[in-house]
Order: sequence, then structure tokens, then C-alpha cells
Amino acid sequence: MKKIQRYIFFNVLRAVVTIVGGLALIAILVQGISQTDLIVENRQSALTYLRVVALGAPQIIAVLAPIALFVASLNALNRLQRDSEVVTAHSAGLTRWQIASPVFRLAILAAIAHLLVNLFVQPMAQRELRQTLADAQADLAASFIRPGAFTYPAEGLTIYARESSGGLMRGMLISDTRVAGSPVDYIAQIGSIIEIEGVPAIQMTNGQIQQLDAQGQLSILDFDDYVFDMTGFLAEDSDLILKPSDRFLYELFFPDLGDWNQNQNQDKYRAEAHTRLALPLLNLAMAAIAIIAVVGGNFSRRGYQKRIIIASVSATVLTILTLAIPPNAASTPELSALQYALPLGTAFIIMFVYLTGGLPRLFRRKPSRSKLAQPEAA
Repeated sequence: MKKIQRYIFFNVLRAVVTIVGGLALIAILVQGISQTDLIVENRQSALTYLRVVALGAPQIIAVLAPIALFVASLNALNRLQRDSEVVTAHSAGLTRWQIASPVFRLAILAAIAHLLVNLFVQPMAQRELRQTLADAQADLAASFIRPGAFTYPAEGLTIYARESSGGLMRGMLISDTRVAGSPVDYIAQIGSIIEIEGVPAIQMTNGQIQQLDAQGQLSILDFDDYVFDMTGFLAEDSDLILKPSDRFLYELFFPDLGDWNQNQNQDKYRAEAHTRLALPLLNLAMAAIAIIAVVGGNFSRRGYQKRIIIASVSATVLTILTLAIPPNAASTPELSALQYALPLGTAFIIMFVYLTGGLPRLFRRKPSRSKLAQPEAA
């Protein structure tokens, strides 16, 4: 690249990094707020909270990247055009493509980075996030049992422990009223949280089981050791099943047909795969819109508000249309091709119009009335 091209490239790059960082920070904070209840209710540490927020960042950044590229390109090019640096570049003999190429090269780099995030970083982060959230929800000691307080983890279940120390709970009471008219109380001196083949349970030592039958008769059973299975009281967590967004590309195109869930969701998997591959192309279209909006028309000392507004509306509409396709692509597979055609077609048409100089009238500066009224020289 020539010196002026490097200058344009790094001006746009600085703006992209700044805007991506700002937008990503805002989005991550919003996501962090949405996860606060989960962390607080399950009494998780600040480290777990930060981990959850960090793992959600790649997906957010990938969505925001094309928008940030558009805003940054528009801002940087507008500043260069306003300072007459683009006019200077034209005067120095640079062609339209040479002026636009730094921005378009940056868009290609952004698309490649976006693609790598979609194919590798996002599924790895989403899997880890899913597991972290599942671990937080499955932490019975933190969420179900609070020393000195009655807790109600599920309908029909009450748990109480007088005190807790070193993983052992003393003075335990579990009241099970699932069966109407036949409540069961479990009382134990000592209790602890265990897992049996991955299934959470409470192990109780030295206690009694008191059960009232339908006739009102009380039966008491002493035990030295008893295991209370918690499976029936835990809400089924669909997050433990990997979603399409958690899977790698080869898993989406070639699902395990022996798995019932994967077999039933083949269309969703293919739609997700095409979305991962197609969304990075939006970076090219966004860069093209910014280029033609600012440097596609004549220089104007009065600014480029009209062009910028039109470009912003166009970019917004294109983004909405592109993001509206994936939810419907599973039921209508033909839409998957549109995910590629829409951004690629937009970028191609705009760059063709820009390079050939056949710009729409709305991006050309209209001559003033005084010039139109001047008579031709004899």
C-alpha cells in the first residue's frame, strides 16, 4: 500500500477497534446484568460471574463487528473527506479503487476474523458457558441448603439445616409433601451432598423417617444411613443438551443420526451452519455502503449529512434483513442461499457503481442555481 493508503487504513482500523471495544463493553455489561439473578440465587462467587460474562463475549462481539466496521468506516472516511485528504489523494493520482481499497481490505480482514470466531471461538466459549451455568444451577449446597433457614427448592419440598461446616450439615430436616395426604419427613443428625453416577443426592446419617399414611397412621423408621435422591426435584435443564450454537461446523453439517435430538433437528443444524458461514460477509457490504456514502460523491464543504443518513438507514435495513433470515431458514431451507446472496450482492453492486462512477443522483452534488443561470461564454 502507498503511504496515503496506509494512512487511511490505520485511521479506519483505530476507529474500528475503539467502536468495537465500546459496543462490546456495553453489550457485555447488559449480558452480565441478565446473569446476575442466576449467580445470586445460586450464591456463586464473583469469579464465576466474571467467567460467565467473559464466555458470552465472543458471540456478542461477532454480532457487533459488522455494525462497528460500518460506523468506524463512515466516521473515519467522513473525517478524511471533510479535511480534504480524499481530494488530495485524488489530486495525487490515486484511483477510486486505491482510495477505497484500505477500507475494503480491512473489511476482508474483519470478515476472516468474524469467520474464525464463528467457527471455533464461539462454539468453544458457548460449550464452556453452558457447562458453567449448569454447574452453578446444580450446586445444591449453595442453592438448596442455607444454614439456619428453610429453603423451598421445588414444589412439595422443604429443606432445613441448623448449621453447615466443612461440607457437613447438622440438624437436617427434609419435608416431602409430593403425595397429597401422605407427607414424609426426614430428620437426621448429619447430612452431606453427594453424587451417585452424576445424580445429585443428600446422604443422611443417624436419623428417622416419619410418614403419615392416608388413614392418618404415623410410622417411624430409624436409620443409620439414608440417601435422598434429588433428581425428581431438580428442574430439567435443557441447557445441558448442546444447542446448535454450541456445536462446531462439522457437527452441524454431519450430525449424529443415531442421537434422537440431533436427528430431529437436522434442519436447524444446517441453518445454523450456513448462518455461521454467511454472517461474516456482512462486513463487506457494510464497508461498501460506507465507502460509496462518503467518497462516492463530490466533495462538499457543507458536510455529508444526507449521504450519512441514507447510508445509515440502508445499513440498518440490510442488517435487519440479514438477521431475520436465520430464524426462518430451518423451516425454509431455500432461505439459506439468501444469507450469502444478500450481503455479497449488496457489496458487489455498490462497489461496481462506485468504481464505474455511475452513482445515484442522491449521492451527487447538485450544481447551484447561480451556475445553472450563467450564460455560456461567446
